[in-house]
Amino acid sequence: MNKLATRLGPVTILLPAFNEEQAIAAEIARIREQLQAAGIEHELLVVDDGSHDETAERALSAGARVLRHIENRGYGASLKDGIVAARHETIVITDADGTYPPDQIPRLLEALGEADMVVGARTGANVSIPLIRRPAKWVLGQLANTIAGQRIPDLNSGLRCFRRDSLLPYFPILSNRFSFTTTSTLALMGDDYRVVYLPID
Repeated sequence: MNKLATRLGPVTILLPAFNEEQAIAAEIARIREQLQAAGIEHELLVVDDGSHDETAERALSAGARVLRHIENRGYGASLKDGIVAARHETIVITDADGTYPPDQIPRLLEALGEADMVVGARTGANVSIPLIRRPAKWVLGQLANTIAGQRIPDLNSGLRCFRRDSLLPYFPILSNRFSFTTTSTLALMGDDYRVVYLPID
């Protein structure tokens, strides 16, 4: 077992998913490959948020543990349920559709040794954000920078790691929808937790 695995202990990889039957099994395999290569003990936990397809079945077949919502409750609600149900205290959240590079997960976990949350910031050389979303993201980013009193490279990245006890106290104010990541970032920064950003493609 390498030094990173020894220091961190086991890790839960949490994937909220909604109608991702085409991507979920391959993404689970890619994540598992990276963590096994790094010698990191882990569980893969999928929260199926009321999918109408075979997301849950394909995740189970790929070896993940699956929680199921009977109906769609939202991205934030899926994360909250997954964080509570996680078997391990160190948690990584990522998307089920292959948006984020799984080979960066060990790197983020390495940085967690000196931080309370580590975020994969989409500021690398190869990043594709649809043009239609850029103006709103810029406005939201400027507002968040003002609130936080510091520059935030990527406010709502869905690839991040943290320890469960750092987020549990904020559950009452964290959205059940897509602003979960934005609100959690601002909450931790506002209370002087150390949030570290690492550039990813």
